[in-house]
Order: sequence, then C-alpha cells, then structure tokens
Amino acid sequence: MFSKISRKLRGALALLALMAAPLAFADEPPPSPEELVKIQAANGKCLACHSEAGLKKPPKEGLDLKKLRSHLVHLDTYTASDHGQMACTKCHGDGYDEHPHEADAKDSLSECQDCHARKAMRIERQFDKSVHAENLSETFTCVTCHDAHSMTLAAKLRDPHKIVAQDNKICLDCHDSDLAFAKMAPDKKKRPPIDDIHDWLPNTRLHWKAVRCIECHTPTEDKLSLSHEIQNKDKAEKKCATCHSANSSLNARLYRHLATEEQNKYGFLNSVILSNSYVVGATRSPTLDMILIGLFVATLAGVIGHGLVRVIMTRLRRSKNHD
Repeated sequence: MFSKISRKLRGALALLALMAAPLAFADEPPPSPEELVKIQAANGKCLACHSEAGLKKPPKEGLDLKKLRSHLVHLDTYTASDHGQMACTKCHGDGYDEHPHEADAKDSLSECQDCHARKAMRIERQFDKSVHAENLSETFTCVTCHDAHSMTLAAKLRDPHKIVAQDNKICLDCHDSDLAFAKMAPDKKKRPPIDDIHDWLPNTRLHWKAVRCIECHTPTEDKLSLSHEIQNKDKAEKKCATCHSANSSLNARLYRHLATEEQNKYGFLNSVILSNSYVVGATRSPTLDMILIGLFVATLAGVIGHGLVRVIMTRLRRSKNHD
C-alpha cells in the first residue's frame, strides 16, 4: 500500500514540477567548445580521485581506497556516454564539495526525473506493470539498471553488437550472478537458474550475444518503441517467427535506428540484418532470390536445350546413314 502511495506521490510531484517549470526539462543545447573545456577541467578534479590513476596514486591522504574502488569512472567511457558533456556537479550537489565527501552527500544527489520528468512519468506507468515492480518496487530505481556514467542511447551507439552488449549486461549482471541477485533480492533464497529457464531456446548464450533480453521480455504490440514493462517468463515472447521471418521484429526494434538508412542505401528491407547477423528466415534478399531462380531456370533450360539438340542431331545422322 505504502509503495503505491509513494509512486502516486512521486508522479504528482513530477507533474507539479512540469507545470511550474515546463522549460526546465527541455533538451538543453550542447555546450560550446569554450564551455566544454571548462566542464572537462572541472571534471578532471573529480577524476583525479575517481579513476584508476587516482586509485593507484591517491592525490590526497587518508582516502578510503576500498570505498573509492567501487566509485571509479572510466574517462573515455564517460565521455562517450549520454552525460559525457555534463559537469559532475550537475548531478552531484553541495554534499560532494568536501573531500572526503560528507556522510550524507547522497542526499544532495539529483534524481533522474529532475531532468527527465516527462520521460519518467511515462516510464513509471510501464514499470508499475513490470515483474520488477511486483517484487522489488521499493529497491528498484533508474540507476539500478542505468549507469549514468556509461549508458549510451541505442540511436547513438548504432552498432547492433554494441547495443546488445550494453543492454544485456544490465540484465545478466544481476540474473547471472548469485552475489548481485542476493543483494538485490535478499528475500529470495536462491537465484532462479537462468540457463534452465531458457532451455527451450536453442543456443541460449549465443542468442544473448545477438539479441537483447528485452526483445522477448517486453510487449511486442508496439514495435516502434521499447517498454520498461519487463515481463516474466510466462508472458515473454517464445514464438521464433517473431524474429525469424521475412517481417522480423528486429528491423523495428533492435535495428530500427539503421533500417531506414540501410534500406535506402541497399534497396531492400532486410539489409541491416544481412550485414549484421544471420537470422534464419529473416536474411532473405528478394533480389538474390530472383537472381538465383533465374540462374536455375537458365541452367535447366540449357540442359534441356542441349539434350534436345543431341536427340535431333542423332536422328538426323541415323536418317542420313539409312539413305
């Protein structure tokens, strides 16, 4: 009951925030080159400690290195992420000004909905119907799955292999680890055996390298957008033809950021799948099919024609001999 009230309260607060400051959540323009230099310089002060270099050679004395190890940021990964052009202080507030940081510094950490209010309201409605909300509504937050220091939108990654690796890591880091699962769901005595649950799927681990878990574990009605309604094994998609068909849903989901561009470039629907993976039933090219059929018909016609010519020539020779 309390969880439902708290979710409704968060939704109401987000709505009030939207009404009070509708422009605060609009997409901000990227920083100018001059601003970016200042941001990177400021972030460099944070990374002096929160990096492998800072861990190996601490710039300050008395740092809790064990604690610091769990809060390292890789500069190149962060720079390439969605938040890579933002200052650390955009999310890490006043409590992080002191070094070492104040004990309650996390209280001043900005929440995702502070900037993504409209998106958060839509996602929350989807999440409330997910299996995670049923079992872990009080412990699940955006950052449970999405690391602000590394996540990159699929539209920016573009490469399907990178998209799959990033997104499946989120699921498998918990569902394929006894330690992580126990930390997230301490009430459950044992982590469900993920390989056994997916034993109906041929080459399970190979599938996890080729497609995202959410291809099957989110509703497929709306193929043009992905939902945060994570469905359990009873509701998950188990029809092979959903992906393995000429009208593969992968074109509208995993490959949707490349499909239009590649189709215009190569001229046929499944060009993205053909160039990125092998999906039986979905990797057919109508053009190649017609060429192969044409070659087969030409070969067959040549064989039949050759046989007819031989028969005719043989009869002509015999008739001459009789004469």
